[in-house]
Amino acid sequence: MKLLSALTSLALVARTLSLAVGGKQMFIERDSDGLQNIVTYDEHSLMIHGERVFTFSGEFHPYRLPVPDLYLDVFQKIKALGFNCVSFYVDWALLEGQPGVYTAEGIFALEPFFDAAKEAGIYLIARPGPYINAEVSGGGFPGWVQRVKGQLRTRAPDFLAATDNYMAHVSKTIAAAQITNGGPVILVQPENEYTGSSGPVTGGFPDPDYFAYIKKQLRDAGIVVPFISNDASPKGIFAPGTTTNGTMEANVDIYGHDAYPLGFDCANPYTWPAKGLPTNYHATHEAQSPSTPFSLVEFQGGAFDPWGGLGFDQCSVLLNMEFERVFYKNNFAAGATLFNIYMIFGGTNWGNLGHAGGYTSYDYGSSIAENREIYREKYSEVKLEANFLKVSPAILTASVGKAVTGTYADSSAIYTTPLIGIGTSTNFYVVRHADYQQTTSTTYKMSLNTSSGVIVAPQLGGSLTLSGRDSKFHVTDYDLGGTTLLYSTAEIFTWKKFDSKTVLVVYGGPGEQHELAIKGNSVAKQLEGSAVTSKSTNGTTILNWKVSATRQVIQVGNVFVYALDRNTAYNMWTPDFARTDEWGTYTSNIGNMSSVIVQAGYLVRKVYIDGPALHIDGDLNATVPIKVIGAPSNVRSLHFNTLKVDITVDSTTGEWSGTLPYTAPTVNLPDLSTLSWKYLDNLPEIQPTYDDSLWTVANHPSTNNTYALRTPTSLFASDYGYHTGVLLYRGHFTATGNESTLAIQTQGGSAFGSSVWLNSTYIGSWTGIDRATNYNSTYKLPNLIAGKNYVFTVVIDNNGLDENWVVGPDEMKHPRGILAYSLSGHAASSVTWKLTGNLGGENYIDKVRGPLNEGGLYAERQGYTQPYPPSRSWPSLSPLTGTTKPGVAFYQSSFRLDLPRNYDIPLSFTFGNTTNADGSVSDYRAQLWVNGYQYGKYVNNVGPQTRFPVPQGIINPRGENWVGVEVWAQQEGGARLSGFELVAGVPVWSSFKEPRMVEKPDWRKREGAY
Repeated sequence: MKLLSALTSLALVARTLSLAVGGKQMFIERDSDGLQNIVTYDEHSLMIHGERVFTFSGEFHPYRLPVPDLYLDVFQKIKALGFNCVSFYVDWALLEGQPGVYTAEGIFALEPFFDAAKEAGIYLIARPGPYINAEVSGGGFPGWVQRVKGQLRTRAPDFLAATDNYMAHVSKTIAAAQITNGGPVILVQPENEYTGSSGPVTGGFPDPDYFAYIKKQLRDAGIVVPFISNDASPKGIFAPGTTTNGTMEANVDIYGHDAYPLGFDCANPYTWPAKGLPTNYHATHEAQSPSTPFSLVEFQGGAFDPWGGLGFDQCSVLLNMEFERVFYKNNFAAGATLFNIYMIFGGTNWGNLGHAGGYTSYDYGSSIAENREIYREKYSEVKLEANFLKVSPAILTASVGKAVTGTYADSSAIYTTPLIGIGTSTNFYVVRHADYQQTTSTTYKMSLNTSSGVIVAPQLGGSLTLSGRDSKFHVTDYDLGGTTLLYSTAEIFTWKKFDSKTVLVVYGGPGEQHELAIKGNSVAKQLEGSAVTSKSTNGTTILNWKVSATRQVIQVGNVFVYALDRNTAYNMWTPDFARTDEWGTYTSNIGNMSSVIVQAGYLVRKVYIDGPALHIDGDLNATVPIKVIGAPSNVRSLHFNTLKVDITVDSTTGEWSGTLPYTAPTVNLPDLSTLSWKYLDNLPEIQPTYDDSLWTVANHPSTNNTYALRTPTSLFASDYGYHTGVLLYRGHFTATGNESTLAIQTQGGSAFGSSVWLNSTYIGSWTGIDRATNYNSTYKLPNLIAGKNYVFTVVIDNNGLDENWVVGPDEMKHPRGILAYSLSGHAASSVTWKLTGNLGGENYIDKVRGPLNEGGLYAERQGYTQPYPPSRSWPSLSPLTGTTKPGVAFYQSSFRLDLPRNYDIPLSFTFGNTTNADGSVSDYRAQLWVNGYQYGKYVNNVGPQTRFPVPQGIINPRGENWVGVEVWAQQEGGARLSGFELVAGVPVWSSFKEPRMVEKPDWRKREGAY
């Protein structure tokens, strides 16, 4: 075990190594253990305050939900699953948009995230990078990192120096939120998926000196909790006790790895690839890191979807409840006791924060949808699994036995992995199909090793059934707080000890036969239902039943067994009462932490006692029954949210029953087609009188970028401080009269587009396809007059910077802008270029909405996307009418909302797919602005996203809202929107406090705007 005294810790801290890294002399801690004794661990599990915990975690990124008041909503929905932890990334690009200027305030502050986690009782695993991947622009690297000459994610001195300011600040903030300081942070991950390389790497790969440098940045800022790694695959890099390049200084405290076994083929959501189920996890872990708990730091909870994909609903089908049953239980069978699902809530790539490979939504097919709804069955399934593990501490020290076919089960189609209790007689048997892809059912009997000998279940008749793509936990000698459950073939949802009685809740699939046995001499009494056969024999009472929608309640001594079907179990919740000791709102299993079992429909958030009343806070989307099992003896009434519930009390079980009424509110939303829309030409740059004297001159003769220049001066946007959104270039030249073509290669990432004008004449567009990150276009030119000055205006969509997942190629440095050009009859040097992006570039204007929110289009540079722009004198024109020529239009309007209070009503803007008169798909792209926040990038000819959720707090539910749409027509006939609507999801009556509006500065005239 790694529980160390303070004296021992001092000795360990003193063990350091002097090392030269990046040209600097530094001292690296050889071992970080012993810096604190609240979070400890051994080969079995984490321990907090000396108690073993199953760390059940989900990934949630605060920057993808820029409404801090909504953090608690998501945390409570995660806590309601039975989880006790959340893992989160920090996006460096959002916090240091200008080199040397760290800004983490307002919507970017981390402290509200930490406070909400603590209030909900959720521990945190902090993952600040500096590299995070995460499908964000640049993998989290700010765009200015493209100008770092040294190799990224290596010991190159200029790269290390670039990380110092960010890491010092963010680490200090995380350090203040550690559990040792009363906060929720229990683990910190240095770097991210530092696993693969290609080609030569500065310092070699993996480089322990580089990794040790990142560790030291964290420790120097006061991080004392253990370090955990996340190898992208189980390669054992920097695992404790191992050596890399002859050193151990880079090793983490706890080794972990990631896994995405079904991949990301959302186009075929019903296809599970052969050999996709990892069956070597336990053996691999024992070979790589036997002294630490088996930790899966990112395990697939969904999938990213690319431009042109089929949408995240398809991904949620691929990674659905069946996937969770088979793959998650396979992980538990391998001994995993730290398990983090990526993602549990995805959120939104608002304000250009996403990488080029994905679109605005980051729903990810997660259990909690992008708009925070929990309608997917996978949410309920993982709740069943987490609640079982929450009350099964024996699994934390169980030894993984040899997985076999046809030994425990009498069918060769069934594959069983035993988990044998150590220090306890409890055993767990995880069964699945030998062919994990199997979609048909198999019947079997199970031979179980128990304290009463080998028992073949079911004993009282019938057979067990394993449905296709299913997996189950069978248990033996399971402790119910002093009573022994000899075995159960039905899966356990939870058990609780209430005063003198114990409640056990089990469930099964539709029509399944199940059996359990309780040690003791009590006779079974059927209290509800009639389907249970019972028998008392050899000091046990056996219950056998067939699962139906009618619940069965059976009393065996002081144990009350609730046998449910899975769908009924989905509506069960186990909220914990907050404690007054060091555990507070966090879940402890010491003494089976005080809680109640509630059946209540959509969501139960929390439970508390106020005087003689039991209060349950939650959400409803329909009228449902409520049942409370285990109501404390000192309470007499029940309140759900603000409603006092009429209850009846069962005289035998003590269960409370009542009805929770739901009334659907009237939701009035504006018809966007009838708004008073104002129009602005968003591409004045093509007008003959346009003055670009304030634009940035593209005059750099060289670049630090690893990608070689093919132009006389650099036309890489990041060389001039423009890293986000639409880019504009103007190329000036004097005609010879012999010009006939312009060949130009532009790059903006997947699904990008570009358009070119010569003076005010439209030359053509690259309209984009999903897979193309750059494109060579050749445009025919009209006849030019010799000696006359001309200018090309080139508009390029930047869909975000590439990630840098593999060390070596520096893919993050893939430039955006013009890679090459050729004007017939001219030397390339005869064209002089200027460019622009967001106003101010790295010294961005809108400090509230951050460095990525705005791009280079005229309305954005002027700030007209913000509330109250000077639009009174603009012409009236609706985006549904549109324009009749190529170009970029900006449409702006406002509307008021007056949504009913006490309801959480998800709102989304939707775009209809627009076709041309000939039936072809219209070529245009659009950006959606809500109260100054860019909340949607729609590409009509690529897709797939047409629905763009906008959370309350960005949109004002009771007040004025300003909406803007930029429509970039990339075809001769112009473009218009069709079916542009504001729509509502299902209103949920909620106890959750309505979020405050985030800061949304109104338009002010910008000094120097052009």
